Amino acid sequence: MKSSPAEQKELLRLQRLDTRLQQLAHRLSALPQTTALAELDARDDAERRRRAEASGVLEDARIELGRVESDVATVEARIARDSDRLTHTSSVKDVNALESELTSLRKRLSDLEDIEIAVMQRVEDAEGVVAGIDAVRETISADVIRVSTERDAASGELATERDQVTRDREAVASTISDELQAFYERRRAAGGGVGAALLQARTCGGCTITLTGSDLEAVRRAAPDDVIQCPDCERILVRTDESGI
Repeated sequence: MKSSPAEQKELLRLQRLDTRLQQLAHRLSALPQTTALAELDARDDAERRRRAEASGVLEDARIELGRVESDVATVEARIARDSDRLTHTSSVKDVNALESELTSLRKRLSDLEDIEIAVMQRVEDAEGVVAGIDAVRETISADVIRVSTERDAASGELATERDQVTRDREAVASTISDELQAFYERRRAAGGGVGAALLQARTCGGCTITLTGSDLEAVRRAAPDDVIQCPDCERILVRTDESGI
């Protein structure tokens, strides 16, 4: 393939821009904020599951407290009723029976009140656990907003630079023939993103191997407009005054 030395040098500019686009694409896909957001999302998911469990415990305790309060109310009503009946009866037998029942009811009420206090403590503890989890989730939510803002700012800067580099690449590419560009793209795909390299001090800038012997002699014999390739990595070798040949 033939190409003017000036056009071949433009390949180096094109390569630098392509390399920069690769770097920007990598940075955009590997923003530290993206990893941080994934970690925050995982933490929030774990806290959400904890809250579901804690809410279940709280609900059970509240239901139990309601049941105990109902029992307390029932016993208190029976005590009130029996006490009233006691003040209005003159039957010794009824008095004895009512006093016996009242003794049992007061014992039952005392036991229920102890249970009520214990269950109320459980409700309070469960409410504290739920409130604590909510506070943690609020902190996570605030961190998500902060990190998302940082990510958007970082990605915005990179996207702006990427757009500028893309425009620069289009401008440089417009000065290179379609045939040479197509050859460059094939070598770039095969060369891990590097299709053209500067030959500097007889060393290929792509694979960093120094040309010697017949390989170097072949380069020396090549016409200035010959498009040559590195004998080792097969990338396009661009010759300049720095090539040392």
